[in-house]
Amino acid sequence: MQGGEETRLRRHSSVGKRDENKERGNWSGQLDFLMSCLSYAVGLGNLWRFPYLCYRNGGGAFLIPYVIMLVFTGIPLFFMELSFGQFAAEGVISIWKVSPLFQGIGWGMFIVSFFISVYYNMIIAWTLYYLYNSFFGFSSDLSWTTCDNEWNSLECGLEKFQKIRNCTVNSTGVWYNETCVKNTTENHQLIEQITGWSNSTSNIKSISYASDEFFHRNMLDISEGFHEMGAPKYEMIICLFAAWTLVGCSLIKSIKSSGKVVYFTASFPYIVLICLLVRGLTLPGCLDGILFYLTPQWHRLLSAKVWGDAAVQIFFSLSPCWGGLITLASYNRFRNNCLRDALFVSISNCLTSFFAGFVIFGIIGYMAHIFNLPVDAVAKEGVGLAFIVYPEAVSRFPVAAIWAVVFFLMLLALGLGTQIATVTTVHTTLMDVFPKVFRVGRRPMILTCIVCIVGFIFGISCTTRGGIFMLQLIDNYAATYSVLIIGLCECVVLSWVYGIDRFSKDIEQMIDKEPWMWFKVLWKYVTPGLLILIILFTWIDYTPSNYGTYKFPAWADTLGWMMSMTSVMAIPIVALYKIVRTKSRNNETLWQKICRLSQPSCSWGPAISKYRKPHQDETCEPLQTDEQMRLADLQKA
Repeated sequence: MQGGEETRLRRHSSVGKRDENKERGNWSGQLDFLMSCLSYAVGLGNLWRFPYLCYRNGGGAFLIPYVIMLVFTGIPLFFMELSFGQFAAEGVISIWKVSPLFQGIGWGMFIVSFFISVYYNMIIAWTLYYLYNSFFGFSSDLSWTTCDNEWNSLECGLEKFQKIRNCTVNSTGVWYNETCVKNTTENHQLIEQITGWSNSTSNIKSISYASDEFFHRNMLDISEGFHEMGAPKYEMIICLFAAWTLVGCSLIKSIKSSGKVVYFTASFPYIVLICLLVRGLTLPGCLDGILFYLTPQWHRLLSAKVWGDAAVQIFFSLSPCWGGLITLASYNRFRNNCLRDALFVSISNCLTSFFAGFVIFGIIGYMAHIFNLPVDAVAKEGVGLAFIVYPEAVSRFPVAAIWAVVFFLMLLALGLGTQIATVTTVHTTLMDVFPKVFRVGRRPMILTCIVCIVGFIFGISCTTRGGIFMLQLIDNYAATYSVLIIGLCECVVLSWVYGIDRFSKDIEQMIDKEPWMWFKVLWKYVTPGLLILIILFTWIDYTPSNYGTYKFPAWADTLGWMMSMTSVMAIPIVALYKIVRTKSRNNETLWQKICRLSQPSCSWGPAISKYRKPHQDETCEPLQTDEQMRLADLQKA
């Protein structure tokens, strides 16, 4: 390379002097990549989804299908994507030189990553709002611990909860007009007039935590539904802007800066989880919660739903087919041992989920003890666990403000780790598709700002009073059915179209040995079969969207399906475009043309020239569009 050209490339913020790939750059160190993958895979779902699934599906018995699905679907897909991205050192769209007809798979991953980045950053914005309010706890009570605020309802508070529980359960009476009407013979007619019941038992469901009201009535100011979206809340706008600013600053120098941020986002959650577990073990009721989490219910293993939940959780926990793994691996050095990395990150991710269950259910057991309720009455998943139950529990710790700050810093680290890799996928894809536009000088930084601004604009709809419903809709549809279909297509194309033998030889070129026969069998037969079963199970188990007791209107679910199918439809649309735009050869049938488009283009292979083998440059012909063919004819003439 000439000196001037080399200097020009080094102006690109992600390229260093010691980088093997002078065009795209490499990780500053191997640990940067490992921490990035771990931070990407270990996200909020490990904290608020897995423990709930474990208790719901048989406790400790759930670990059996979970580990089996990890071996048969999780690790194979994780290894496949890491090796695929590392070999070609390309983004999720340009990498499909391996089979140009199926480049739509890459576009599908790009669309999925964009949707995920929009709603995931809204959760980070909520975390920042809670983190900001946590600092007020050093001078007064935490905002979500009291019921004398302007946003609180009459049903708020633990003291009232206990009074009503004593009235409605212990005395089988009715709580009316702030007093207890006991269920005696004399009051029977009065009770019937108050409630319309002849047999009053309980109306506890009308009571809410102070933390629940802080989340729903203050921060969200939640509306009745989609028909009442309302205007954006300025506090949420500010928090969302701050969240995107954090992401932008983390990526301002691409992987050179994000590779350092992930040391915090990957390690800090473990420190906090250990501290919370130690603290939790000193609380009354903690062991009851942990026993509830672990106690095996072996008969549940006979349920197909348990196995389906295990497969779905593994798939979405490791996050294959979003494009993030391919993108992160594309910055590796060519000779990196991607098999070792895949095993380490996959197993670490699952162990993290299991460990988080001890922490979560220890705290849930403590909350059940405080409210004198069974553990399953307190157990929640999703935002209800992270922003309602856990803040309520943390507020009862000594020096609650410190614990609150630490807890929400942990949520921030978990969210940022996944978000950084997701936005990196969007950013890298655009640079790879338009290298002459975005890989010059400071334009990668400008592109980072553009991506963050666009993501912020799309996320504004989630800052309204009905924003939680929009966020739930995106969460339900953006990365569920579509990702499963994309993953199945990716697995089939690499194993059957490109060929498992060729793919294995590519891996051997990087790590000096072919992947085990075990992986070849899984990639070609077992994993695609299991993905088909997961897709069928997910469709059979489909229920229309809801949030709490509010059921989404039919048009909202239709919008969700359209969102989901946007990424899937990219596959046939791009394939059709390739077929139409590519010039046919003499006497070439349509099927022959499709077969030719399915084969690797002549530019497929390692990005570093010294690793390219002669056959990777000499045994292929470039695929040309009509315009390129006409230009070639003019040049010959």
